[in-house]
This record gives sequence, C-alpha cells and structure tokens, in this order.
Amino acid sequence: MRITPASELSARTQKLQALMQGAGLDAVLMLQSADLFYFTGSIQQGVLYVPAAGEPLYMVRKDHGRARMESGLKEVVPFKSPRYIPEVLADFGYAMPKTAGMELDVLPVGLFGRFQKVLEGCVISDATPLIRTVRAVKSDYEIEILKDAALQVDQVCKRAREVITVGMTDIELAAELEFTARKAGHQGLTRMRGFNSEIFYGHVFSGADSAAPAFNDTPLGGLGLNPYVGQGASYKRIEANEPIIIDFTGAFDGYIVDQTRVFCIGGLPDPLAKAYEDMLRVQDLAKEIARPGVAWGELYDRCHDLACEMGYADHFMGAAGAQVSFIGHGIGIEVDEFPFVARGFKDQVLEDKMVFAFEPKAVYPGLGAVGIENTFWVAPDGLKHLTFSDQELAVL
Repeated sequence: MRITPASELSARTQKLQALMQGAGLDAVLMLQSADLFYFTGSIQQGVLYVPAAGEPLYMVRKDHGRARMESGLKEVVPFKSPRYIPEVLADFGYAMPKTAGMELDVLPVGLFGRFQKVLEGCVISDATPLIRTVRAVKSDYEIEILKDAALQVDQVCKRAREVITVGMTDIELAAELEFTARKAGHQGLTRMRGFNSEIFYGHVFSGADSAAPAFNDTPLGGLGLNPYVGQGASYKRIEANEPIIIDFTGAFDGYIVDQTRVFCIGGLPDPLAKAYEDMLRVQDLAKEIARPGVAWGELYDRCHDLACEMGYADHFMGAAGAQVSFIGHGIGIEVDEFPFVARGFKDQVLEDKMVFAFEPKAVYPGLGAVGIENTFWVAPDGLKHLTFSDQELAVL
C-alpha cells in the first residue's frame, strides 16, 4: 500500500493556502472523498480544515486509527460530529473563520445546512475552483503513479487481441478485460465528480451499440445491460467488419488514466476506416499546438475546426443532437478534473504538468463509432504520452 509522502501533502496545502489568501478565505473545509485523499492521503468520515496559514486539521469520526496510519498530516484528531468543530479549533489555537470555502459543487444541501449552523456568522463560498486548480497540476510523484496505471490499460489491449472472437458478447469481452485489469492491480473504483456521473472500469461495445447515445456526458454511451445502468456493454454479439471500442481506465494507487483503442475482425467499412485515420489527425494537431500558456478553449476550437473541415460536423464527439462540447478532460484522482479541452474556456490556460485525456471520436448511428484516446501530461516542449498502446487500428 502506497502512502502519500508528507512532503507531497505539505506542498499541496501550501498551494491551496496561497490561493485562499488571494481569495480572502480564512479557511477551507473539505468532506468529499477525492479531495480528502488528495490533501490528507486517507479517505475517512470526517472534515479536513485548512486554515489560510498554519497546519491543517484532519478531524475524523470514523476511523481515526486508520486515518492516523494512512495520513502524513501532522494533526489527525478524533471528533464526534461537526458541532464539535469550534471546540477542536480552539484546542489548536484557531479562531472561528469569518470567511470559509466548501465544496459547494458536491456538498449535499442538508449537510451544508448543518455546517452553516456550526459556522454561524461565517460567509461560506465555493472553494471547488481553488481545489481543482491545485489538483490540476501534477507532481513528479503523481506522474509516476499515472505511468503505473497506464501499464494496466496496455495489458487490457494485449488481452483484447487474444480473446476477441466473432460471436462473443460485448459483456463477455468486458468481463475478460476487467479481470485482466483487476489482476494487474486495478483498484475497481473509478471516481467522477460530476453529479450523477458514474463509470465502471470503462466502456466496451461493438457495432451499432458503440454509436448509441446515453445519459452520461461522454461522446459514446452504449446500451448497457438494462435501463438502471444505461451505458457500456450489452449482450450484443460481436460480428466481423464492425468497430469494437475498448474505452478503458487504468486505476492504480488512487490515480486514473483513460485510453481508447479500436479493434475489428476483418476490417472496417470505408467511412469508419477513414474516420479513424482522421481522428488520429485531430490528435496530431493537439500534440502539435498544446503547450503551457495555450488556452483550453483555443485547443478545443482548433481541433474542432479541423474535424469540421474534414467533414465531421454532424459526427464529431457524438451523433447529431447528442454531441458533447469537449474533446478532452483533465484526469488524475477523478476522471473529470481540470483542464477541460472544451468550448468556451478562453481564460484558462494549460500549465506545465497538467494531465488530460484527449479523445477525438466520430459517431455514425446504425453503423458504429471510432476514435482514439490517450492520456498526456503537458511539458514545455509539448504533450508527453502516459498511455502508450499501439495506435494502429487493430485488425484481427
């Protein structure tokens, strides 16, 4: 079990505190699991209190002993409920904050109300943009873990070449690949921050199912096994001359990468084969222009424009009427982190060591979908691959 070094936690806290001071916040209180893991190294029932200056306090209801074992923070203290926060703060010499930030994008309204009562008189604002800004830039430590996660998806692709056959169902293929990933140390949980956003390992589907839209904010959806799930693999049987999409996450020691590869038995119809090569061209353009200082929205606009110029206006990133307005998403502890390579992000720019998955895809209802996805980190001289599986269309 990898324990997040205390030096990592300290550096993250200091970056957040600098942003807090600029925003005029006396404190930030965190409860969401991914944020707790990032700033404490542990996920337990409790509250992380980060003052604008000084040591953070990880107040844990259950389980304090495990939090103390897993977290490299100096102060990990037991407490019974939020109403004891003033008492704990006083014990450590902290006054009650007059301005505080919380994760208002994910915090349930009822729970927020409890904290409002505890922090009576405190002006509470949304700290999520500050938290996500800190998390967007990865350290060398984090990038090395992401490389380990990339090894999992490469093993998944190698296994796919061995097991794909005409007549097997999409769910049978998904089970084989999930088994492979799990044996390679996949943690199982693949967290997403967005409301009602859910994913399990990834998506595996074939033929027309790969072009079926779903509720999730992704270019591809799939029918799934039933309406309760409504995405991913179904009982459809794989046939020759149709695309087989393996859009899969690697998830290791808390960190996630995202990769898509396309397989087929015998070849693809000409429109899909051409579309696959053109999606590679869109990726090549992203690799050419993505540098620190480039706006997220500029990267989106230029790649989207290229796709439209090549004739994919009604097929790029979803079928007409179900298209998404992004081509890439930050990734790390969650699948949907900063940066967003998306329409409208004109003022946010790429920074050195930001990590994102870039996924240009073309969708043809009734025929299928094709595309490529890789996870990259941003370097001064361009994008560096984290995922690395063979990008050629895999004809079996």
